[in-house]
Amino acid sequence: MGGRGGGARVLVPSRRRLRALARAELMLLGRNRGAVLTALLVPLALPFTVRPAIDQIDLKGMGLSVGPLMLTAAIGYSFLFAVYTSLVSAYVARREELVLKRLRTGEPEDVEILTGTALPAVCLGLAQALLLAVGCAVLLDAGAPKAPYLTVLGLLLGLVLSAALAAFTSAFTRTAESAQVTALPLVFVSMVGSGIAVPTDVLPHRAAAVCELLPLSPAIRLVRAGWTGELSAYQALVAVATALAWTVVAVFAVRRWFRWEPRR
Repeated sequence: MGGRGGGARVLVPSRRRLRALARAELMLLGRNRGAVLTALLVPLALPFTVRPAIDQIDLKGMGLSVGPLMLTAAIGYSFLFAVYTSLVSAYVARREELVLKRLRTGEPEDVEILTGTALPAVCLGLAQALLLAVGCAVLLDAGAPKAPYLTVLGLLLGLVLSAALAAFTSAFTRTAESAQVTALPLVFVSMVGSGIAVPTDVLPHRAAAVCELLPLSPAIRLVRAGWTGELSAYQALVAVATALAWTVVAVFAVRRWFRWEPRR
């Protein structure tokens, strides 16, 4: 991300500054009705589009059920649309409007600026996930989670990684209008390969093994395993380690390539 001269850098972001940045970003987000509708409605509506595909699968034969699969798809769409794509647009728009550049000349640290910008979208994704979890448990008879700590862990890792990936993607996005295009590759790959639109259980073994290494796959796997209890302790640790590794890579990439000024 590049350093700034003068003075020692604060290691712990100021809560007051973060709240102020988050409030300002929430106001800006509220003015973009298209972004708000996409972030709110798409994650809620898209899971129903995968229901026909799920109905074609022999779920009982594979030891699966509709409730956890629909819940996993819904939360995965929250990662992709409520957080990832909306934040790509937000980071690019603030950069092109010189908001990020002006903030950098003031008191906030780089991490505070990026975190404050991301907080409204991350909180929206978290609220959606909780709402969807309750809705699926009641309407689709998903039942109570067998290992809720895995779902919580997967949800937190997915939200953080989605925000970090959005910041990285914004570095290669020229305008806010093109954000949907630059975000599309990760959205498509995650929908197909991370178990969001189609469970990885139906893929060939080798393909499924490769797909498990995709950025959002570990978080999606943990979310579903929290409901089904299908992961052993070792498998859960591998999923957490993979998600943390992707998070470290994404944070490093943001520090290295994130742009604070408009692209020329």
